[in-house]
Amino acid sequence: MTRKLAAELFGTFWLVFGGCGSAVLAAAFPELGIGFAGVALAFGLTVLTMAYAVGGISGGHFNPAVSLGVAAAGRLPWKDLIPYWVAQVVGAIAAGAVLYAIASGKPGFEAGGFASNGYDALSPGGYSLQAALLIEIVLTAGFIIVILGSTCSLVPAGFAPISIGLALTLIHLISIPVTNTSVNPARSTGVALFATTDALGQLWLFWTAPLIGAVIGALIWRFLLASPDEA
Repeated sequence: MTRKLAAELFGTFWLVFGGCGSAVLAAAFPELGIGFAGVALAFGLTVLTMAYAVGGISGGHFNPAVSLGVAAAGRLPWKDLIPYWVAQVVGAIAAGAVLYAIASGKPGFEAGGFASNGYDALSPGGYSLQAALLIEIVLTAGFIIVILGSTCSLVPAGFAPISIGLALTLIHLISIPVTNTSVNPARSTGVALFATTDALGQLWLFWTAPLIGAVIGALIWRFLLASPDEA
């Protein structure tokens, strides 16, 4: 179990450091040209690379919502859920701290939103709480379905990280303007702690919506899409 938790901690660290780091360190400079698309790709690449690197140890969740969805689908013992969550949140906070230490080394640095998630005034496009709640639920449910489908026994082994990474890229391309994209409570927590906005005050939504979406996605997969031997 120790190796599994270490893998989840490191994988989540990489996801937050790579994905949020691309937003804080690179997307902040328009001349570098990565924009929303570059940030979306960075998040997808973090999941893809860590799924290959340590996914064989822990399952490669790196996300409390994914762990909940996998447990609801019957693929993770419920007793492992809270330890996974703790490891993921610790990894995300560690990544946020390292990213802050690096970013603050630039003269005139201001944390601002610090790649955090938000709605209303904290939404990149000014979207409402209701819009943020709905898109996070729908996209997390879809993400869980992609993960469960890509890792089922009917799919050739070894390709799941590619489809999962591409799915996360797509999710970011859709929802960065709405919420700055969470679908991952650990990712939201890890940077909200360092933001100077009210990101912490809005963090509840980025736990609630992904967890609801994860359960919905798992139930759709388990009872409508899974083959009889997996249901």
